[in-house]
Amino acid sequence: MWKEFKEFAFKGNVIDMAIGVIIGGAFGKIVSSIVDDLVMPAIGYLLAGINFSDLKIVLAPAVYDAAGVMTSPESAIMYGNFVQQCVDFLIIAVCVFAAVKFINKASVLGKKKEAEEKEKEAETPALSTEAELLAEIRDLLADKKDKSLPE
Repeated sequence: MWKEFKEFAFKGNVIDMAIGVIIGGAFGKIVSSIVDDLVMPAIGYLLAGINFSDLKIVLAPAVYDAAGVMTSPESAIMYGNFVQQCVDFLIIAVCVFAAVKFINKASVLGKKKEAEEKEKEAETPALSTEAELLAEIRDLLADKKDKSLPE
């Protein structure tokens, strides 16, 4: 069982997947920062200074006693955060789509290039060793004949 686990865990695909998950997590943090710090403030500015993280529907307001101490916190639906997460998802989806499209296009171009190279190889048949030797002897005889002719 240990041997099977080692074969599985150390295959290239599992390691590649682990690297992808780690890079994906870091990429997610970068995209979240872009959405939180750049995109949403710009959209909020365009919409008259709305801060999306503060958007909510209050179901029950907070209750305070006579001394001003909160006895019961407010109950609210925080839909602004949901909108922000949807924008975050859309940006990640567009980036992943673009990356996959680029990789697929590069793969197709690589396969096309390989096919062209194979086609070129098929057009020029390789000489056998016997044919190569005969061609070499012919060339040597032709050179010798050219040298023996007076100029």
